[in-house]
Amino acid sequence: MRIGQSTDIHRLCEGRKLVLGGVEIPSDLGLLGHSDADALTHAAAEAILGALALGDLGHWFPDTDPKWEGVNSQIILKEVAAMMKDKGYRIGNLDCLVMIEKPKMAPHIQQMRENFAAALECDIEKISVKATRGEGLGFVGERKGVQAQAVVLLEEAE
Repeated sequence: MRIGQSTDIHRLCEGRKLVLGGVEIPSDLGLLGHSDADALTHAAAEAILGALALGDLGHWFPDTDPKWEGVNSQIILKEVAAMMKDKGYRIGNLDCLVMIEKPKMAPHIQQMRENFAAALECDIEKISVKATRGEGLGFVGERKGVQAQAVVLLEEAE
């Protein structure tokens, strides 16, 4: 078994879509980044890379490469899933947390879990997604950005 963890942060701004866990969420602010800036998916993908000792997202999907500009981050997660399979591992479980003041994430959590399970080719029962607010404190609470964290346990594939 191998364990990985990651944190990703993206700035909130006007004129961008808010995409988290592969779900486009109605919001007056979206996330700034080279891809779709899906901080939750980025944290999950990078946690898997970490568990595999393969470095970080910037190494594999650099923001200097036009190939990844505006890309749906679920594609990045699928690429990481292929790396995981190639190394002989599968998801034991993935636990994710997104920190965002608003909008509410509860209506979107199930779809996020389904998206992750599909991209990682695993049972949805192995995927946990949670959300919390900043309670008006710090960059999350002041709606300046979003932070996401993920912890993953990988098992050897049979």
